[in-house]
Amino acid sequence: MLEVTESAITNLKEHFAKNNLDSAIRVVMQSSCSGVGLGLGLDAKKDSDKVFEEGGFTFLVDGGMFATTGAIKVDFVKSSASCGCSGGGGFAVSSEKKLTSGGGCGGGSCSSGSCGC
Repeated sequence: MLEVTESAITNLKEHFAKNNLDSAIRVVMQSSCSGVGLGLGLDAKKDSDKVFEEGGFTFLVDGGMFATTGAIKVDFVKSSASCGCSGGGGFAVSSEKKLTSGGGCGGGSCSSGSCGC
């Protein structure tokens, strides 16, 4: 299951219009020294993808990823001091299940997902 908040849809519409984009949005699992998190990228559909239509956007998630993540939520969060983000905020992608952490160079993400900034 994929949930995309109204705030995320509004900010995606602004970003896509400002940058003249027309692409599907892929939810990706990414690793860094602070652990594993989820993020967003632009991509084309693959045979193994689950496809979700939300707010006029096509979201792609590798079909096998839900076994690791459970339900996924895409949101837009305003920046805060605890997040370490700058500017007006960013997209936050979180999962129902705790993702395996890795690395150890300090710091973590804002939540179980990625800060998205």
